[in-house]
Amino acid sequence: MKQLKSIFIAGLALPSVAGFADLATAANRAPTVVELFTSQGCSSCPPANANLIKLSHREDVLTLSFAVTYWDYLGWKDSFGKREFTDRQADYEPRLRQSGSYTPQMVVNGTTTTVGNELSEINRLISGAMPLTSPSLSLGKNEVSVGSGPSPKSEADIWLVRYDPNLVEVPVARGENSGTTLPHIHVVHDLVRLGGWNGQPTSYRFAPEPGRLKTAILVQGDHGGTILSATTD
Repeated sequence: MKQLKSIFIAGLALPSVAGFADLATAANRAPTVVELFTSQGCSSCPPANANLIKLSHREDVLTLSFAVTYWDYLGWKDSFGKREFTDRQADYEPRLRQSGSYTPQMVVNGTTTTVGNELSEINRLISGAMPLTSPSLSLGKNEVSVGSGPSPKSEADIWLVRYDPNLVEVPVARGENSGTTLPHIHVVHDLVRLGGWNGQPTSYRFAPEPGRLKTAILVQGDHGGTILSATTD
């Protein structure tokens, strides 16, 4: 068999046929999902926020920042905090064999976790994460179609996530981070369970997002299980 070679045209190297196939596969591959559980009232969280900003530039990673509420009593109520985000982190505790919730925590594909301040460790978990391959997802402005796949042991959850793709800076007036301005990226504003998935093709409709937020869809094992598939617009 002849070896495929790159073709040079006008001084530019074009990938071989195999190279184009690799690019297409990479483009269609579901991103690795990295969730940060953070709080503006936590003095240990700013380095993790900064790490999430760095990770947000990667095309193969979907970063999501969830603001929890259990540090609000320290003197500063997180401006993005919602109880459902706190509950989401708590759902991970038994799955990840934790005795409780903490910040800053990063969770990769719902299966591995680490403190969010060590970027090298986060990158190691991302590199070792299993690719999200099933089910397929087709996301429109107000509908998502979910393909078929191996039936989960129990019905998986389909989550609608609305997040801000922009860098947002929040001045903190009180609490542990008093007097500082904290940058945030991919801040989650809404988390809604659309329904379930049992291995059969299905679709769900939802209201289109009229503003500046982006939409992501996560197919995930119930009660904080493994993320099976993910996409974003």
